[in-house]
Amino acid sequence: MASRLQTPPAEQIAEDVRCALREDLGSGDCTAMLVPEHQALETRVLCRENAVLAGQPWFTETFRQLDPKIRIEWRARDGDRLAPDQEVLRMRGPARAVLSGERTALNFLQTLSGTATRTRAYVDAVDGTGVTILDTRKTLPGLRLAQKYAVLCGGGSNHRIGLFDALLIKENHIAASGSIRVAVEQAQQHYPDLLLEVEVETLEQLEEAFAAGAQRVLLDNFPVQRLAEAVRLYKGRIGLEASGGIELESIRQVAESGVDFISTGDITKSVRAVDFSMRFV
Repeated sequence: MASRLQTPPAEQIAEDVRCALREDLGSGDCTAMLVPEHQALETRVLCRENAVLAGQPWFTETFRQLDPKIRIEWRARDGDRLAPDQEVLRMRGPARAVLSGERTALNFLQTLSGTATRTRAYVDAVDGTGVTILDTRKTLPGLRLAQKYAVLCGGGSNHRIGLFDALLIKENHIAASGSIRVAVEQAQQHYPDLLLEVEVETLEQLEEAFAAGAQRVLLDNFPVQRLAEAVRLYKGRIGLEASGGIELESIRQVAESGVDFISTGDITKSVRAVDFSMRFV
């Protein structure tokens, strides 16, 4: 699966890792200095639960920055499903660097695998409905691109990366502009090449957004019955995205309404870290 994933730019991954190492190492790893300078270690990393793997580039970059002599042999790829006690990788290199990077590397792996695992649960829940699961901008500060990548590892898709690559006209934008029509016209004039989406709270607003020329509507907190009505009226004429209050327990019912997309912040903001452990061989 890894070959089909588009990783963030290498310089972004390197910067993520530099920031993480800087906050952990500070002026240096005092405890690692107790280990003989030329001591080498061989380690393996195990996953302790059912999960989806994500975060290989960040894990590898952590040890590349600490000591390029460290060698990592991966036994699984990003996007793979992992079983309890499965060996994910083996690694050998200078003991001081391995010990100094252990926590930072595992933090990336457990957090991003947690995002991928949660995403996969949502994707599996709507299997067969044709719905695309989308993330949102509700990501951990500083890890936007990393979590967006992890969503792809879990089988989901990315919504806009930030405020710069697509337009989502929301309630406050509409109020400030005067109407949906005026906001859409301004968007079409200034950003004709960007995806243009409008958040709506009623079927009347949906009609206004459609008439104004929006490409997609975000159906905000629509009950399932109203989602089904929106699908009956507009399916195939405009993209239909359900969002707001979406939970894993109820997402199947939302998907079966016939919408095209479901977006949820839960897959990135409510991440539970996957349990990985590093063991010395």
